[in-house]
Amino acid sequence: MAGRQLASKWLKTEALLSDPRVAGYIPRTMEYSAAGLLGMLRKYGTVVIKPVVGGGGFGVIKVFRNSRGYGFTHMHSTRMYRDFSSMKRALDLFKAKRKYLMQQGISLARIGGRPIDYRVKVAKNGAHWEFRSMVGRVARPGLFVTNLCKGGTMLSCREGLRISLPRVRTSAKKAEMRSLTLICIEVLERHFPGIGVLGFDYAVDGRGKIWILEVNTRPK
Repeated sequence: MAGRQLASKWLKTEALLSDPRVAGYIPRTMEYSAAGLLGMLRKYGTVVIKPVVGGGGFGVIKVFRNSRGYGFTHMHSTRMYRDFSSMKRALDLFKAKRKYLMQQGISLARIGGRPIDYRVKVAKNGAHWEFRSMVGRVARPGLFVTNLCKGGTMLSCREGLRISLPRVRTSAKKAEMRSLTLICIEVLERHFPGIGVLGFDYAVDGRGKIWILEVNTRPK
């Protein structure tokens, strides 16, 4: 059941943030603005900006602040600038006129130095939701996005957790991910009646905390 589709990442994020059971799993997320970006960089050091509408890792940019100044990475290319104003001018040209979100950068767990995240796909069958897949996605060497269409490698959720976080109980972490998914489905159905397929992108950081990166209504 394909059901209703909702392209805006911001609308889905707002809906999830409205529920206190879910809000703590969502990295700080805001609509893009220069002042907001500077504030988030000062607080978090790294910010991921992504188009409000889009998928497949296209247009996703990692912006960062370090001892050398400010910079941003897109695919394999990284650019550095001495100050925020210079970086922002270049970034504005790079991202064109699309609407963007800013999200607190999360230090993902890694396998062989490559970040890993997780895609959980669910679909509605009649009145009930079913889990269709839970997989890990390891970024292609040199990239920070894990999308398979960008060269990422797929493995089972269990294997990904076991290898990237050997001290974390894999079964418990996977169960937490499933439980969180069911709560999110409840919230999203309440806000957007008619949805039928959802793809949840989860990060697990180096300490084992789960984060919701985004939700798709047209998961691949």
